[in-house]
Amino acid sequence: MTSDAVVLSGLTREYRGARAVDGLNFRVQRGELFGLVGPDGAGKTTTLRMLAGVLRPTAGDATVLGISVARAPERVKPHLAYMSQRFGLYADLTVRENLEFYADLYQVPRLARPVRLERLYQFSGLGPFQHRLAGNLSGGMKQKLGLSCALIHEPEVLLLDEPTFGVDPISRRDLWIIIHEMVARGTTVLVSTAYLDEAERCDRVAFLHRGRLLAVETPAALQQRLQGRVLAAHTSQPRGAREVLGGLPGVRRAALFGELVHVTMDDPDAAWPRAQAALEQAGIAVHVAQAIEPSLEDVFIELAGAGDDG
Repeated sequence: MTSDAVVLSGLTREYRGARAVDGLNFRVQRGELFGLVGPDGAGKTTTLRMLAGVLRPTAGDATVLGISVARAPERVKPHLAYMSQRFGLYADLTVRENLEFYADLYQVPRLARPVRLERLYQFSGLGPFQHRLAGNLSGGMKQKLGLSCALIHEPEVLLLDEPTFGVDPISRRDLWIIIHEMVARGTTVLVSTAYLDEAERCDRVAFLHRGRLLAVETPAALQQRLQGRVLAAHTSQPRGAREVLGGLPGVRRAALFGELVHVTMDDPDAAWPRAQAALEQAGIAVHVAQAIEPSLEDVFIELAGAGDDG
């Protein structure tokens, strides 16, 4: 048995001549929590849909547990669960009825159901709400129910498409606890997200940008790859500061992070005094500037910018 649960080999999908996914090559190990990370339009959903056997590749292939998604998509489906952004819950069924429906759909043996349902109720926190209509649940609880329905047949591979999108912070935390518990039980999880703070929870991440693969690494290794050092500057005009700083010699990149501007420089000791003078000349006051550890978002912006320049 190979140690790889999922292998992508030149996986490509075109829509009307445009490549939504462009020749992806990477491997996901068994029992790994793997993140597909990128903004809207990066190709995350299309990639997951191909891996789920829902969408056929235009070119290339991928295997899930050794089964080709291009040649035998139906053989892949019993081994995995795919939770899309709009998972197919039935609003007029209760929590329990939705779970029973998916147990029927996945042909879960009757004798195995009580133990599985109890375990799902326990770690999702849905036990007290099992008789509530799914349509009356909060957004976070609906996501937990969707995830529980996806897990009812104990899949070996779990594909999650932005499971925390639009979810409140507490439910978001709870969903990640459930995901980590599944990984601890040996499930291989591929999760897509546009949130870089969530990507830091993954064992490894693949950065996608405009359908292309920018990098595959552990979050820590990606942060170490960033060339230069990062200063966080609090200024009177963040957007104006970014425009001024982005065109200065010695500044690799300037990007907005809320009210701060993250400035990436090869040599801050030499470049920052010149940058601060340029800001003051433009009428922009610098309140605070301090060196920080680069975040995954800093790394992604750097890599995406380099890809666009190329």
